[in-house]
Amino acid sequence: MRKRTRRRTRDKAIRCVDLFSGAGGFSLAAIKAGINVVAAFERDVHASATYGANIGKRSKVRLYEGDISEYKPDEIAKRHFAKRACDIVLGGPPCQGFSVHRINGAGIKDPRNELLFTYFKFVKALAPRIFLVENVPGILWPRHADYLKKFISEASSAGYIVRDPVTLDARDYGVPQRRKRVFILGVRSDVELNIQWPPAPTHSGTAPPRSKFARSKTKPWITSKEIFRRPLKASDVNNVHMQPSPSMVEVFRSTPRNGGSRRDSNRTLACHDGHSGHSDVYGRINPNDCGPTMTTACINPSKGRFVHPTEHHGITARHAARFQTFPDWFKFVGGLMASGAQIGNAVPVKLGEVLLRSLVVGLRSAAK
Repeated sequence: MRKRTRRRTRDKAIRCVDLFSGAGGFSLAAIKAGINVVAAFERDVHASATYGANIGKRSKVRLYEGDISEYKPDEIAKRHFAKRACDIVLGGPPCQGFSVHRINGAGIKDPRNELLFTYFKFVKALAPRIFLVENVPGILWPRHADYLKKFISEASSAGYIVRDPVTLDARDYGVPQRRKRVFILGVRSDVELNIQWPPAPTHSGTAPPRSKFARSKTKPWITSKEIFRRPLKASDVNNVHMQPSPSMVEVFRSTPRNGGSRRDSNRTLACHDGHSGHSDVYGRINPNDCGPTMTTACINPSKGRFVHPTEHHGITARHAARFQTFPDWFKFVGGLMASGAQIGNAVPVKLGEVLLRSLVVGLRSAAK
């Protein structure tokens, strides 16, 4: 690990690096939380283009494109942090190998799982005061225990105290969708980070007290209605959706509003016959409930409950981006399918902002 330098950062921006940045959800959250994103790394060409067209135009972040393993962490440290040290390393290593959708032990030998350790090579070289990893809940499954144990062991050996992984639901932090993700926080042993972790939820499904004198500590979950209430601009390049066939239009037309499913439209495919699974496929989003998890196929009605609440087609890429709390000025590059994948892979901006604001408060306090 690089030699640590103690410094006062009370009046200086906290600096971070975003690994596996994707389209920039975590980076945008960091910027909103008052963090200076110094560098970001992304392999996917479309996600990189999106990052550059949005985050790159609004900040001085250096975007490194291509395979992250081709970059040398020590050289990155010298290039960006020779004068002022790194404060935070963020990142969500690709999670396909840890996906809960995999069964019968699949994913255990997935080479993408090793990217968790690529992430930590940068942590060791950059020596940030804290690091934060985001991943799917499947990373906590027993079948992947060896990866997590090795990761925590390496962090401990490098002088980090790793707090217990926490599974957070994005809707508890102002995101209008049910989305559970795991966050792993590591704190350098010489840093006194006196904060509540994770931060207390800002929203809940509990109805607020009826008494006008009572005060609720949380706001109600934000429903899908908020996503579709605001009209879309015709000029928005992400105001596009999959074009259904005439027969599918009739299927959607016969699917009731307010959360109707494929069963309500009497659509049963051979793969559906004989079991009750996949009930959300071709289902409508219920505007009176939190939205479904935005996956990489969120613009495809055949992959989940992604049909528009009232219209007879799937949701647009802009709708999906709103579910992930991206602002409407944020434009996704690469076409509809690529945009959907970028959106589904992203850290919801609002969730990231809440978490990072808490960490910023702790780091500023520790620097006093």
